[in-house]
Amino acid sequence: MDTSDLPGLLMGHLEADRWTEVGKRCLSCANCTLVCPTCFCWDATDHVDILGKSTRRERVWDSCFNPNFSYVVGGNTRPNIRSRYRQWLTHKLATWKDQFAVLGCVGCGRCITWCPAGIDLTEEVAAIRAEMKA
Repeated sequence: MDTSDLPGLLMGHLEADRWTEVGKRCLSCANCTLVCPTCFCWDATDHVDILGKSTRRERVWDSCFNPNFSYVVGGNTRPNIRSRYRQWLTHKLATWKDQFAVLGCVGCGRCITWCPAGIDLTEEVAAIRAEMKA
């Protein structure tokens, strides 16, 4: 995968047609995030006993592909698969670099292997790059 200026490419083209195309294929199943060695999203769930006398908070694995992950009061900031896929890929290959000075992808290919829709992030990046050159 051509990694030259990935943050600029992805963040500069948030409305590229390719996001819509991949959004139509993506199942939002979260397989990619479950097998990714750098994904770390989580949520907290509260469990109250039947008498309401004790509460236990549990940290659980979550994914930015889950529709409720981006829910805030008033609605969902990422209401469709297109926006959730775009968030995931731009985080891995753009904003992660801003945060940690390295890409959030280690190149292991697990996300590609486990995607039931056959989505390959290297092909998606190449397609966005090609779309911008056209």
